[in-house]
Amino acid sequence: MKINNIAYRTIWPDPDNRQTIKIIDQRHLPHKLVIEDLNNVNDFAAAIAEMHVRGAGLIGATAGFGMYSAILAADNDNVDVVLKEAAEKLIATRPTATNLSWAVARQLAAVKTGHDLAEMTSIMFDTACQIADEDADYCRRLGEHGLEVIRKLSEQKNGEPVNILTHCNAGWLAFVDYGSATAPIYAAHREGIKVHVWVDETRPWLQGAKLTAWELNEEGVPHTLVADNTGGHLMQHGLVDMVIVGTDRTTYTGDVANKIGTYLKALAAKDNDVPFYVALPSSTFDWQIRDGVKEIPIEERSGDEIKYVSGITESDLIETVRIAPETTATANYAFDVTPARLVTGLITERGVCAANEEEVLKLYPEKKPS
Repeated sequence: MKINNIAYRTIWPDPDNRQTIKIIDQRHLPHKLVIEDLNNVNDFAAAIAEMHVRGAGLIGATAGFGMYSAILAADNDNVDVVLKEAAEKLIATRPTATNLSWAVARQLAAVKTGHDLAEMTSIMFDTACQIADEDADYCRRLGEHGLEVIRKLSEQKNGEPVNILTHCNAGWLAFVDYGSATAPIYAAHREGIKVHVWVDETRPWLQGAKLTAWELNEEGVPHTLVADNTGGHLMQHGLVDMVIVGTDRTTYTGDVANKIGTYLKALAAKDNDVPFYVALPSSTFDWQIRDGVKEIPIEERSGDEIKYVSGITESDLIETVRIAPETTATANYAFDVTPARLVTGLITERGVCAANEEEVLKLYPEKKPS
């Protein structure tokens, strides 16, 4: 995707020194574009935990490069210990997104094929790049499948704009490129299909207001920012044609963990007969868990994220202010789970399917239990 007409990914090796991995530090958007260098596994762990990077696909890609960075600090005598400790450190940063542990496990499996430290290091670099490239490619492909859903709605509306509600940021900033929920929107926009996006602000990190609105503006996609609790009202009045959200972990039975507030949008969509789609690359499926509500771990983050908010002043200074009484107790759940019965369809790189075990496994027959 492009920033000021310059193509970027969210993570990439420094072309002059591939031991350094570069990221867009998303904490500064939309006010400043800050490129950060990550040079060791602690840098990667901090970047994930402290939200320099966020979103399922990007967290996975960052973890992949983090494992590569770890082996750079190893020697022949301690490589197994170093990689084990790095894996544990990275996996502990954020518990909900399955891409993180998936990427770490993929690196640990790949490195076993190396015969010496140099070969192992090369394998881990190549695998990290493959994880990133696949993430971008899968998002591009799911965008093509989601495009057909939007195209049909556009035809039903005789070319009038298709109004799409999204929640949080499941854009290219949440992946390596293209995004999940935004990929069909970008594909439709480039095809000349008229679309308009309702952008939830997404408390408490305001990823919708800060990131999705910024992305859509850079791509020239018409959009309107709304408060988190506006979606139901819009649906009641016929102002939403479909909902597309992303996901941090989806069970193969169709339950969807996504940014807190997604479940409420799904309930409103069901009540108003609005199609509710979830876009995801297959790396976000959890092939072990059946009951998302009971089994998906829900991250709880610092209450300061609720009590404080940051923004830019008229003097172009970024300031943080407290918006609640200092002694107020907080509960900051980062995700909720939308049951499969509320999901119209899953948009994946292999196609669109119903949110149930049978249909998911038709798309991914290699995942069927033997």
